[in-house]
Amino acid sequence: MLQNMRKFAKSWVANIFLGALTLSFVSWGVGDVLKGGTSTAVATVGGTSIEQTEFQRDYSNFVRNQSKEMTPEQIRRANMGNALLQQDIQQVAMDNVARKLDMTVGDDTVAEQIHAIPAFAGVSGSFDHAAFQELISRNGYSEQGFIELMRHDLVREQLLHAAGSGFELPAGYARALFAYYTEVRAAEYVTVDAKALPPIAPPADAVLAAYVKAHTDRFSTPEYRDVTYAEISPEDVAKGLTVTDAQIQNMYDANKDKYDIPEKRTLEQITFPSQAEAQAARAKIAAGTSFANVAAARGLKPSDLDVGEHTAAELDPAEAKAVFALPEGGVSDAVKLTFGWALIRVAKIAPGRLTTLDQARDDIKKTVLQQLTDAKMGDIANAYMDATSGGATLTEAAKKIGMQTGRVAAMDANGLAPDGSKAAAPDDPKFREQAFKAEAGEDGDPFAGKAGQEFVVSVNAVVPPKLKPLDSVRAQALADWTAQQRAILLQKKAAELAAQANREHSIDGAARATGATVQASPALTHSTSDATFSGQLVSALYAAAPGATVYGPLGKGEGYVVARVTGVVHPLPPTDSAEFARGLRAITQNVATDLVSSFAGAARDRQGVKINNKLLNSVIGGEGS
Repeated sequence: MLQNMRKFAKSWVANIFLGALTLSFVSWGVGDVLKGGTSTAVATVGGTSIEQTEFQRDYSNFVRNQSKEMTPEQIRRANMGNALLQQDIQQVAMDNVARKLDMTVGDDTVAEQIHAIPAFAGVSGSFDHAAFQELISRNGYSEQGFIELMRHDLVREQLLHAAGSGFELPAGYARALFAYYTEVRAAEYVTVDAKALPPIAPPADAVLAAYVKAHTDRFSTPEYRDVTYAEISPEDVAKGLTVTDAQIQNMYDANKDKYDIPEKRTLEQITFPSQAEAQAARAKIAAGTSFANVAAARGLKPSDLDVGEHTAAELDPAEAKAVFALPEGGVSDAVKLTFGWALIRVAKIAPGRLTTLDQARDDIKKTVLQQLTDAKMGDIANAYMDATSGGATLTEAAKKIGMQTGRVAAMDANGLAPDGSKAAAPDDPKFREQAFKAEAGEDGDPFAGKAGQEFVVSVNAVVPPKLKPLDSVRAQALADWTAQQRAILLQKKAAELAAQANREHSIDGAARATGATVQASPALTHSTSDATFSGQLVSALYAAAPGATVYGPLGKGEGYVVARVTGVVHPLPPTDSAEFARGLRAITQNVATDLVSSFAGAARDRQGVKINNKLLNSVIGGEGS
């Protein structure tokens, strides 16, 4: 059928089919790890096993349903197998709690839930037992097994709902939260900058020398390296390669789907249980009723009609014949499908496109040449390794296989020579990285550069960093030392002025002491951050009592602000507004969710979890954890 499966019910069972994995419980961690044995359980939770065959089924279903979004390797690298197991563990922990409480769900409720899953509906739109059996069988479930799975799911839902239902956040708590987040403060302040300090006298040479020695990273020469290297570029290799007509033809044939793109049609479909009903609906369309109105009369939404984009080869012959004879917007006559009859509308046509061999020749030639070049570059790297393993030096091996060689007597990690000019070395970040990673005296292996070159590096000697003489760095050292002293003195001054203001219960004395003007702040909120009020200063103001004085760094530039809290306002919450009610419900729901999560996590921790890492790894591949 063209009709796509619709979304299932909101249960974790449905999510296994659709691949919408919820990774809510990954962060709870894992208990002991089994080191082996003959158990066939991937994990046990409080004595209840998750068998390898069951987990293999769930994981295979998940990988299959994620195939359009991720490859199996991407799924493995994202550690989703472990996440799926953590979800299964959480489900089993909740099952164990429900079993201890003798909780269950009746057969009628389970049947009603299963019948409500759209994917199990037949052509008439109601539950179809054959469709149900076919789908669950395809995903590895027996009928009774799936029914029990749904029963467990409903019991867990009731259990978790009971844990979180009925919770209501006290109105006083909500008002307190509102007051906290909407609190506004005002302050009067003075700025303490370099003008508030006396001139800073230059230090003695001994002090400056000690400062330089304490900051060797700023006042030392860089490490230099003497490097011999070999290189060859893809352009060098490509000069000796030829692309034949046969290679171009083979590439064209191997990628025919890229060059011969068939016409595709986006289709909409209404299904009917009988040919007569389909023909009657077609007659209404012919008389002027729109396709959408016919669908609406059958209780279908626009999203229910979409069956995707298809080529003729993807459809049954009868469907293809009917659909591909229509213009865009056209509606077919009644078409016999596997499970009933249908009217099909062509919503959109994407024309086919054929690129001939002659039209694609130049692009294919470039692609083939690139492939040949890449292969030849790999051959060169292997040939170099063979030559050096036979005793050849870097220079001898490079000459033998056609690589160019060079030497740079001194270069730093940025590729500069001791005089600051650019060193005569390849201007490639990977080359420099490898040159400063290699050990002196060892011939390295070939590695690829940023632009695809193949390099080999051998470090002949290393010149370590050396502290520069004081006279050569005096100006910079004096500027840095003075800036450090100024910052220390500014902070000390701001702290003294804040203490003075707190003693005097006024900021006026601090202003007179610095010659600064007392200024009034704008309205301050928790998120205020500007050139004057840094986040650190705002945090201090919000932590202070009304009338208290604090200090903090300027938001921008060098200096501090001494500020006194002059006002605190808590806007009244609009308790009679719909917005406040919505916020209260949202906060209540968040707290209830936290309670449920805590309940579930505590149940899991109480029962204990053991994972057989070896069996887990055999299912998901890679390193299970």
